[in-house]
Amino acid sequence: MTRLWSVLTSIESGWSPACDAEQPDVDEWGVIKVSAVTSGRFMGGEAKRLPVGYVPRPELEVKKGDVLLARANGARSLVGVSCYVAVTRPRLMLSDKVLRLVPDLAAVDPVYLAILLGTSGVRRQIGNLLNGGTGQNNISQADVRALEIPHLPLPEQRDIVAAHEAFERRIGDLERVAQKRSTLLSAAVSALLRSQDSSGTTLETMMISCDPGITLGAHRAPQKRTTGYLRVANVRMGWIDTSDVASLESTSNDRPRYELEAGDVLVVEGHANPEQIGRAALVGPAEEGLLYQNHLFRLRFDRDEVVPEFAMLWLNSEAVRSYWISRCATSSGLYTINSKLLADVPFPVVPIEEQRKVVETWRTGIRAVDSLHGQIAKLRTIQQGVIEDLLSGRSRVNRT
Repeated sequence: MTRLWSVLTSIESGWSPACDAEQPDVDEWGVIKVSAVTSGRFMGGEAKRLPVGYVPRPELEVKKGDVLLARANGARSLVGVSCYVAVTRPRLMLSDKVLRLVPDLAAVDPVYLAILLGTSGVRRQIGNLLNGGTGQNNISQADVRALEIPHLPLPEQRDIVAAHEAFERRIGDLERVAQKRSTLLSAAVSALLRSQDSSGTTLETMMISCDPGITLGAHRAPQKRTTGYLRVANVRMGWIDTSDVASLESTSNDRPRYELEAGDVLVVEGHANPEQIGRAALVGPAEEGLLYQNHLFRLRFDRDEVVPEFAMLWLNSEAVRSYWISRCATSSGLYTINSKLLADVPFPVVPIEEQRKVVETWRTGIRAVDSLHGQIAKLRTIQQGVIEDLLSGRSRVNRT
């Protein structure tokens, strides 16, 4: 084992001016968001435009071959996540939440370095730093330099890179198939929804209730009665991400008022991207019993009149997207909706059996896509195990 500093020539930090919310055009300078790194792959589209009047800093431009590490994140599990920049567009700068690790090429392969930083041993060290720290979700450059890593010769590093990339090619093939099926499914469901008459009635007449969630504050810091709750970040378009559920301090009055039930539909109150205003997701059995924050609306329906999945699909449809874009404005960079606007959303009058047919088309497609995602997750697990075995010396790459 050795310390990370021994295979680096430097660590560079970025810059976070007050940027515009919009993505930069190809000829404009921008600053990457921390989300450009935290998927484990570099996502150049996750950037904000540098406002007029700011002078770009070319020395901070992200370049092909960079190894980037997220030094801070709102989610503790994403602190320290790294990626290798295989492809990027010009004029994107590092933010102050992202570090650039500059490797000593005589000691470490850059791709190997990025792989190494995602292994369980390094992730455990970062987790221990956060658990023993001040409660802030960040690590310092000194913390990064002191991380312990396996010391392997360059030929063995390249063997590990080759094994990793073989898995990546297979995973990439499956991801492309899953994306194609998702696109076809979206088109099929959109066609079914477009065939409905959106001038039928309004959402207000179809729902039983529409309630905002819990307003957070210092008194909600987890102490004795800790309860999980869903945030805007958990509610994606059409699904709920429970990989990072936050906690709050609950009271005896919270459950009857804010507890989620399977079949509830959650709607996002605001977003910087107008295409994401009002996105909706269905609460399933896995989320039942959680609470939810005040930047979400919880909708409930009479299930003899409305299939909740149909309501969710309709709220994410082109017709409702157009409704939000035509009615929401912003002066602060955040588009928001209110309960009155939500109540006035157009809603088609569709017989319950027709709703079920639309939902069954969606469910069948989702099952096929989920099966592919399951295969991808299994490959990821195998990939991680193979890499860990190679790093530990429990196995070797067969070069014959």
